[in-house]
Amino acid sequence: MALDEQVRKIIQGRNFAFLATVGSDGSPQVTPVWVDEENGYILVNTAAGRVKERNTRRNPAVAVAVPEWSNPYRYAYVRGRVVEWITGPKADEHIDKLAVKYTGEKFKWRRPGDVRVIMKIKPDQAKVLG
Repeated sequence: MALDEQVRKIIQGRNFAFLATVGSDGSPQVTPVWVDEENGYILVNTAAGRVKERNTRRNPAVAVAVPEWSNPYRYAYVRGRVVEWITGPKADEHIDKLAVKYTGEKFKWRRPGDVRVIMKIKPDQAKVLG
């Protein structure tokens, strides 16, 4: 599905997202995340082994809510599936890109041994509400 321009604008803005995944016991798990969009896919970057990454490898179904910073009653809502987990230099470059977007400087919270992972989400449903 192609994302409409309103959804893309909110996701590409400096707006925090909330990623919902399904836990091993079937319960929902929600995490605030930095978010990006590329070629109609939603991109979330995390460290390998974190709950959101483990949950999506077991069950790739996700939902993402991205409220506008200036008007949190207006938000982009996306439901879809993680279709790819990308590691390596691309994931390292991506976390720096996100850090610049959200903080103005490269990512400075790397821990020794961290492996960055881009979770590439294919939207099944996306709209702006509010």
